[in-house]
Amino acid sequence: MFFLQDLERTITLHPSFFGPRVKEYLTNRLLEDVEGTCTGQYYIICVMDAFDISEGKIMPGSAVAEYTVHYRAVVWRPFKGETVDAIVSSVNRMGVFADVGPLPVFVSNHLIPPEIKWDPNATPPQYTDNGDQVIEKGAQIRVKLIGTRSDVGSMFAIGSIKEDFLGSVIIFT
Repeated sequence: MFFLQDLERTITLHPSFFGPRVKEYLTNRLLEDVEGTCTGQYYIICVMDAFDISEGKIMPGSAVAEYTVHYRAVVWRPFKGETVDAIVSSVNRMGVFADVGPLPVFVSNHLIPPEIKWDPNATPPQYTDNGDQVIEKGAQIRVKLIGTRSDVGSMFAIGSIKEDFLGSVIIFT
């Protein structure tokens, strides 16, 4: 689910960047440092604005200044039970690996409906019901997240397509 969240970041700045455009440099540095990163709890999708930049404090023993920047950002936090669309990145007999934006998701073969079978002889290898449902690399699928795991700078999820309206997404052009 997407949220608009107020966050804070401390940025150190070398004296060569001091001058009339220091706030512009801090804002650009903030965008480079945080957009597209994962905190372990959520992904920072986009920085909307930096609404409060503190006065710089010179650090003793060095010439660098430390600024505290308060900013507003759009963040995405995946929740257990959330239904998301994913793109399949890999298929093997153990299950399907897919990507929901920056979040890798694994769907075990135990969480795939029994009518969708593993077909290792197909090119490329795929799960199929010999009908309109084909799950292969590059296919779009709808997945229900049944669990997430967080590390320091990354997240991983386990998903299921064993319910109604989940699985291969047919796109009409």
